[in-house]
Amino acid sequence: MMADPPPTTLDPAAIASLLCDWCLDIRERDYVLVFTTTLAAPLIRAVHRELITRGAWPPGLRVTPPGLIEDFYRLASDELLDNFAPLELAEVEHADAYLWIDAPHNTRALAGIDPATIARAARARVPIQETRLAKRWCGTLWPTPALAQQAGMSDDDYATFLGRAMFLDRRDPAGAWRELSERQQRILERLTSAREIRIEADGTDLRLRVDGRTWVNSDGRRNMPSGEVFTGPLEDSATGTIRFTIPSSPRGVLVEDVTLTFDNGKVTQATAARGQAYLDAALATDPGARFLGELGIGTNTGIDRATGSILLDEKMAGTVHLALGRSYPETGGRNASALHWDLICDLRDGGRLTADGEAIARE
Repeated sequence: MMADPPPTTLDPAAIASLLCDWCLDIRERDYVLVFTTTLAAPLIRAVHRELITRGAWPPGLRVTPPGLIEDFYRLASDELLDNFAPLELAEVEHADAYLWIDAPHNTRALAGIDPATIARAARARVPIQETRLAKRWCGTLWPTPALAQQAGMSDDDYATFLGRAMFLDRRDPAGAWRELSERQQRILERLTSAREIRIEADGTDLRLRVDGRTWVNSDGRRNMPSGEVFTGPLEDSATGTIRFTIPSSPRGVLVEDVTLTFDNGKVTQATAARGQAYLDAALATDPGARFLGELGIGTNTGIDRATGSILLDEKMAGTVHLALGRSYPETGGRNASALHWDLICDLRDGGRLTADGEAIARE
């Protein structure tokens, strides 16, 4: 029998309310697909109750116990890796919204899987991913011992940290997100006319162009927590070198101290102090994987330290992040790829971010 998920100080009902209201704008008779693990059971139930209360259908639950994803990558035949069940796509096509809740049992569960196998399966599932992104969607987290351990915190401290990052410590969380949205809008107004962005830090001097592209105010509707403004840089513009000192754990594989060199937008050199095999495999995913799909600026002051979770760390105030691979079409970006991997550069210790030579204030 599977053990009950551990207790947490975080109120699942408060998160569910925020997700259904601010993030997904749930309406009567909406059908929501929820992807998560069994460890998120308290939040699953709270979301289920919230949806029914709002007159929406009970969610379509895709809840996996520990070990299933690893089994797939280890045991799947070529046929299964290179295709997907038609029902998977049909279900996403007929859903009104999509919710992904990260609640891992082991943040390093895929460390022993060949990175090329992971990239191969991702390529095959691009139609499903593109369909999901065309819906109302949101990605969030539920605290688990694995996430707390990865962040170097106790379970209770991590839950408190996550609640603060979601503004659940405020009297009116949705109102706090509206305030953040307004602050970020002022940053957007400055960046709308920008032509060139320059990022400078230890081991970093990178220039890229953003003229003609749209900046997006990421205010918690698609990621919870959020707190960033982002765009899609011109695909052939990135020139120089950037060092990402904040560790990254894409698909549960630890990658540390990545340095990328760009020429005419393309990665020409790539090194990692740890995780070189994953980095190489990611860049080989497809032709678009060596080009940038996103430039983001973190603004969330409730996230004051790196935790090992990309969804959190990329929102940290005082950081910028670049994504290798797929662009978000709403930015005007045109890069196509099965990969979208955010890498985070810390500017808090003497780093500098400028737009056409003028320093950008990071609120």
